[in-house]
Amino acid sequence: MCGRLLEDAGERLVCRTCLGGLKGERRGVCPRCGLFLQAAGPAADLCVSCVRNPPPFIRHRSAGIYAGLLKQVILVFKYRGGEVLGRDLARFAWEALREDIDLWRGVEGVIPVPLHRRRRRERGFNQAAVLARHLAARAGAPFLGGLLAREKDIPPQAGLDSARRRRNVSGAFKVRRPGELLGRRCLLVDDVYTTGSTVAECCRVLLRAGAGDVRVLTLARAQG
Repeated sequence: MCGRLLEDAGERLVCRTCLGGLKGERRGVCPRCGLFLQAAGPAADLCVSCVRNPPPFIRHRSAGIYAGLLKQVILVFKYRGGEVLGRDLARFAWEALREDIDLWRGVEGVIPVPLHRRRRRERGFNQAAVLARHLAARAGAPFLGGLLAREKDIPPQAGLDSARRRRNVSGAFKVRRPGELLGRRCLLVDDVYTTGSTVAECCRVLLRAGAGDVRVLTLARAQG
């Protein structure tokens, strides 16, 4: 990020100064989908998109906007072997969102958005699973890794519009052990929320398999 030598104890890939520069977004959000609004403070009304087409999750929150330093750190985390940054990024998300009581209340399982096995082999880890495991520990909730699987190896979502993203992920996910899910209030975790197509499809699959409700947490949300 800044080019400084990593000389402090425990520093890996990104220095403590840059990690400390990550700041949670303080603007108001849509109470359902978590869209960042221009005004500060909580919003009482749903955004236009949620009124017209309510998402399957009851609540989504991102710790920040997918831009600037946060975007750079996420890209290092995902594509430059940055698994060691997972603990720091999970702590950043926890500190930004832990006061959102309705996001955490009653959570009975933390579930990562899965990668297809081919992509996981290429990357070496699933970034959502790393985040979810650390967040589950902080929340005192069970980590349900492996419960949700990506059965279809779909093309990357980057560059696709909303309609093509929805078609891309349709039928891509499957619940492997439905008995472990029945009635649970779940928190689904991913790194970036763009159009919401991926997390929405995951939520629909979880709800059809018997989840009580699903909330969503992401590190960052793309705007515009």
